[in-house]
Amino acid sequence: MEDVLNNASVKRIISELEKLNIRGEVKILSDSARSAAEAAAALGIEVGQIASSIVFKLPDGRPLLVITSGAHRVDTELVARTIGVEKLHRADAAFVKSASGISIGGVSPFGWRDDGTLDNPEPMVLIDLALDAFDAVWAAAGHPHAVFPTSYAELVQATGARPVKVEA
Repeated sequence: MEDVLNNASVKRIISELEKLNIRGEVKILSDSARSAAEAAAALGIEVGQIASSIVFKLPDGRPLLVITSGAHRVDTELVARTIGVEKLHRADAAFVKSASGISIGGVSPFGWRDDGTLDNPEPMVLIDLALDAFDAVWAAAGHPHAVFPTSYAELVQATGARPVKVEA
């Protein structure tokens, strides 16, 4: 698992944590944390404490990042109405990787840009109000085996996310 810390995406997220003054240290899990349930089980926490980064494609082609509680499924119709668009489009793995520089399963809520070569615009970012119910939440750190603890307030500040209800 030591090689996970040498992964370029994980290194980028660690650097971003330092820049943002987020004190939670990246933890490497022996089991995959590709799903919120897997991550919660590995950490011994409630699934609702997992801050999942879900990427959608807006009608104009820009990425939309929804940071949602692992206990919720994003209601795409509700979110589309909330942000005033007709429909959210599912993002495939290639779009997620192109937009964030990180593969699905390890997408972090920030640290998407590495060297400025990604040509997609900055994402619109929304955050699930339900995450505010927890003192600590855990998010992916650039790899399916890497996570970090933070708080709802830190995520809002670090990402500029708009707090919204994401599940009906």
